[in-house]
Amino acid sequence: MQPLHLFMLDTTDPASEPVRLDPTTAVVRADDLGVTRGDGIFETIAVIKGVPQAVVAHLDRFDRSAAMLDLEIPDRNQWLHAVEVAAAALADVEGAAAIKTVLTRGVEGSGVPTAWALAFKADDPATPRAEGISVVSLDRGYKHDVAETSPWLLQGAKSLAYAINKASLREAARRGADDVLYVSSDDYVLEGPSSTVIARIDGVYVTPPTTLGILPGTTMWDVFSILEARGERTEVRELRPADLESADALWLCSSTRGAAPVRTLDEKDYPVDHALSDEINAGLDARTK
Repeated sequence: MQPLHLFMLDTTDPASEPVRLDPTTAVVRADDLGVTRGDGIFETIAVIKGVPQAVVAHLDRFDRSAAMLDLEIPDRNQWLHAVEVAAAALADVEGAAAIKTVLTRGVEGSGVPTAWALAFKADDPATPRAEGISVVSLDRGYKHDVAETSPWLLQGAKSLAYAINKASLREAARRGADDVLYVSSDDYVLEGPSSTVIARIDGVYVTPPTTLGILPGTTMWDVFSILEARGERTEVRELRPADLESADALWLCSSTRGAAPVRTLDEKDYPVDHALSDEINAGLDARTK
């Protein structure tokens, strides 16, 4: 990630303009709860030639995460405007770019959230899209119904507390893999640390439901729209690891990488459907909203 532009938001005045700062400027206090506790939320919105992708879906999820953390619901117009301003600043960037929207609980005791939008040049997705990725499954440590039984664990919220997600990716690297697919402790397929899984099983494209405590996949829904437009069947339903053994194609979908085909899962080889992957990613990159 290469930071390019930083825009601070004044949450006490939703009508105010975002303040543009040098992206290397220090803007968060040492006692901000986003820093000391990971107490906050974020979204990462892909930008193609100055056009932010799936903005409404991302901001809907931003609101959902805020509600789960008992944060004040972000002012939609304020954040829409901030994303538009940040995206315009990325219009001349070649290749992948993105905007990270961040909202923390703010300085402890202040009651005033800290908010900003960071525009940056993202990692080039060309290689994982073309070559596919190797994935390992890891036990997430929770049962599949954790979101229902223990909502205070915040499964399905996109919070700033990403240490476990990063630790999972380091474990994948230690095992010689690129990414992770989480599985519940009672053997249900969940999601990746920053991605949603799609499996093609008997000609149907399947993804697990968010009731399992996983994030609503913004990119995944656009992939489903692309697939449905070409007459394919899509389905949201529970999956077990054994179900994936009969899949003839897998993808991990995320905002900045798009749809990355999985070439191996737990050292089992999967065919990479290059033609369809190219078509899906071309459709994602051509989005105008």
